[in-house]
Amino acid sequence: MKIGIIGAGNMGSGLGKIWAQNGHQLMFSYSHDRSKLEKIAQAIGPNASVGTPAEAVQFADVVVLAVPYGAVEDALKAADSLDGKILFSIVNALLPDMSGMAVGTTTSAAEEIAKLAPTARVVEALPVFAEVLNSELRRFGDQQATIFYTGDDEPAKQVVADLLREIDVELIDAGPLKNSRYVEPAMMLLIQLAYAQQLGPVGFKLLRR
Repeated sequence: MKIGIIGAGNMGSGLGKIWAQNGHQLMFSYSHDRSKLEKIAQAIGPNASVGTPAEAVQFADVVVLAVPYGAVEDALKAADSLDGKILFSIVNALLPDMSGMAVGTTTSAAEEIAKLAPTARVVEALPVFAEVLNSELRRFGDQQATIFYTGDDEPAKQVVADLLREIDVELIDAGPLKNSRYVEPAMMLLIQLAYAQQLGPVGFKLLRR
């Protein structure tokens, strides 16, 4: 599969590394420093290249949006036409200093992204911490972390779910995109536990009977 990644942070590069190892082709985009993108692509190897956001969209079967919430509007403008594209968002609506959420409970980053890209097929999932993605050990002991994903387009959700299974997590379909307004605050709780409470990389585990 061809995957265009908009964003040059640890999450986008961590996911890209795993997918490239599994044979997917990547194009990284959207950084004020193009050399940063080139270093990421070079480290990943021949399955990775660099382009503009618009080029990444044209290249891709799936577009991954992996930018800070404050950069979403600019990144989507740079992406140009997302008509009919699967737009897989891992954006949470965090304030720049991560002290709280910019939006929540009555809307979500995912829903706001869908408003800005109304012809895209938006799916959201909030993966495990970048430190875990960039580690050789992505499980917590012998357990997979639970990842919740949402969306209103069932075929698009299945494509994203298949990609997420490659990072060795337990997937839970959390329903329509509007349910992201509950998933995103849960991710904020993990951030608070990991950093403010200094518990280190943490994750959710859904228990069922």
